[in-house]
Amino acid sequence: MINKINSTIGYKKKLLKELYKDKFLFFSILFSILVVAFFVLLPLYNVFLESITFKGQYSLQNYIDSFSRSGNITIIWNTLKLGFVSSTLSLIFGFIFAYATSYLDIKGKKVFDFIATLPIISPPFVVAMSAILLFGRVGLITRGLLGLRNFEIYGFHGLVLVQVLSFFPIAYLMLVGLFKNIDPSVEEAARDLGASRGKVFSTITLPLMLPGIANAFLLVFIQSIADFSNPVVIGGNFTTISVKIYQEGIGNFQLGVATALAMILLTISIKIFVLQRNYINKKSYITVTGKASRARDLITEKNIVRPIYYSLIVLTAFVFLMYALIPIGSFVNLWGVDYGFTLKHYKYIFDFGTTPIYQTTYLSVIATIITGIASMIIAFLIARKEFIGKSFLEFTTIMALAIPGTIIGLGYVISYNVTYNIPFTNFVVIPTLTGTAFIIIMAFIIRNLPVGIRSGISSLQQIDPSIEEAAQILGASSSTVIRTVTIPMIKDAFFSGLIYSFARSMTLVSTIIFLISAKWKLLTPAIMNNIDTGRIGVASAYCTILIVIVSLVMFVIKLTLDFKKQELNNE
Repeated sequence: MINKINSTIGYKKKLLKELYKDKFLFFSILFSILVVAFFVLLPLYNVFLESITFKGQYSLQNYIDSFSRSGNITIIWNTLKLGFVSSTLSLIFGFIFAYATSYLDIKGKKVFDFIATLPIISPPFVVAMSAILLFGRVGLITRGLLGLRNFEIYGFHGLVLVQVLSFFPIAYLMLVGLFKNIDPSVEEAARDLGASRGKVFSTITLPLMLPGIANAFLLVFIQSIADFSNPVVIGGNFTTISVKIYQEGIGNFQLGVATALAMILLTISIKIFVLQRNYINKKSYITVTGKASRARDLITEKNIVRPIYYSLIVLTAFVFLMYALIPIGSFVNLWGVDYGFTLKHYKYIFDFGTTPIYQTTYLSVIATIITGIASMIIAFLIARKEFIGKSFLEFTTIMALAIPGTIIGLGYVISYNVTYNIPFTNFVVIPTLTGTAFIIIMAFIIRNLPVGIRSGISSLQQIDPSIEEAAQILGASSSTVIRTVTIPMIKDAFFSGLIYSFARSMTLVSTIIFLISAKWKLLTPAIMNNIDTGRIGVASAYCTILIVIVSLVMFVIKLTLDFKKQELNNE
């Protein structure tokens, strides 16, 4: 036992010595751990501390208040019910889309794929806005076509509709990859032995997909219970925990109750995240491994293809309609009353409201560049290096994916509205950060970093590390290896990370709703304010401008990547 402990200590010392020799590597690891500790763990710790503090003393009174206040138990139940129903329906839609594009001989697969990318480039509450335009009190269908005057879209049913349309692409993107990795020879062997399509599906395909299905369900569940924007726009009297945290923390200044609710929500999210990561993720690797050995013979039987294909067309048309209504709504005089063409909403924005557009774009560009570089460096450290604190860095950065944005926002308000001094002195190391551009940029980075890191790690795991080792043996430093060998090899993941980071920064709501100030006005809060005050035309115009900006940046990045590939091929 003592020998084993000594051996472990010796190994750690050796790692530390080797690490210290490479200054770039040493300071990269140190800086990454400090940033993660200060901007992820410290806010969570302060939220927890606030939740157990009552009138200056440690107490569980805030939790007692949270559970004893009328309505809060209902709100917790509402959140779980919404998560379960939305996840189940999103999974069904995602599964149908993924199965159709992977197994059926149908046209328009690129269109179905495009539908899956729409939620990435649009603000998260666009579908909620469209639902109001279609099914609201003066909705195009409810009032315009059916003449209904008492129909109410606000509430649980409206929320389920918009969450399913917003989150089913997550399930689709996860499942379509797994479907394509199933080796067709297994299923075709069963068919050669006389099994029907239904028998093959129920006894081979579905059991192989079960871990992936459970994985997709849990990820959508986390997104659903953490969602802030859709419940605040279309929830009506159906309140969820995320909205209640905002109402208690910012609206009623009841930080104790808000933080207690935040800890309840965080506990649910982290438990599901750990379950998804440690159990189901491993099972999916065991059952569905590698790539298909050859292309699949697609199903052409009309009795199978036609019902699924027509269902997809109806669903796709509905989703297109939801998104098309936003630009249409921006050119309409007054939705539900006067459908005459007008440019007055854009004129209003360009006369009085361009500040949120410029400031959001400016901050997002800065955050995107930093996120892209930082995520690749951290991915390189996690995938290629052994060092003390590696597990901490990996788990903490990826865990940030499971922390609801409202909790991060609340934690930032509590943590950075104070100054940090050198202990026992008055020397200020970190000034008050609340309301500054810096803290907004950090919020963007922390929310987007996990996806970039996961993308980078996945790419690095597919590349033989001996190429980088050869460069190091020839005398290249770690910074040179990352700059000249690693990043060029994983440039696709790098540019994908840039696109995702920019799009999510431009459309982020839940975290930055706590951080905006008089000096820094952002686009998504401006859109929500206009929805709250009933100015749907201006809100639609803002949404349209936002989608155009994100699409243009995505187009430029993809064009740059294609140009670089072409240059490489010509060489």
